Amino acid sequence: MSAADLSHYRYRGARALVLLHERALRGYLATWRRARAAGVRLPDTTDPSYASLQTLLMHGLKASRGYMTWLCEKLGLPDPGIDEPPAPDKVEAEADRYIEHLLGRWRLPLVDVEEERFAAIHKSRWGEDMSLEGMLEHAAMHPQRHAFQLEELMEKK
Repeated sequence: MSAADLSHYRYRGARALVLLHERALRGYLATWRRARAAGVRLPDTTDPSYASLQTLLMHGLKASRGYMTWLCEKLGLPDPGIDEPPAPDKVEAEADRYIEHLLGRWRLPLVDVEEERFAAIHKSRWGEDMSLEGMLEHAAMHPQRHAFQLEELMEKK
């Protein structure tokens, strides 16, 4: 599905952020694959998302799912029907299939939401007050942040 297929969005800002998220998530997967091929090792930490490259990839996919399910919940929209991401031991092999499913489900829910509704403030799942538009922006940046971290680790290698 091309960006033109999303021309029917009521709020073009939401459309832009959905497409930017898509671009970022695809870029994250490409960067993750380069890091894997380069033999990148993640820094030691107690954060379970950084236990391995596989858990980091799963974290990015799970977060993406969570952003849209949270948005739908706060907007009173139906559950977007996004499957749970593959487990760390399967995520590499199933990443392409899962991302296509995830991104396809991301394109649907926000089509008819009016711009004004994105200004509403809600508690995020991690306890921060955020507007719905702010959460969309966060969702678009999250995979970029992890891609940036992986790029820096590849540069140090």
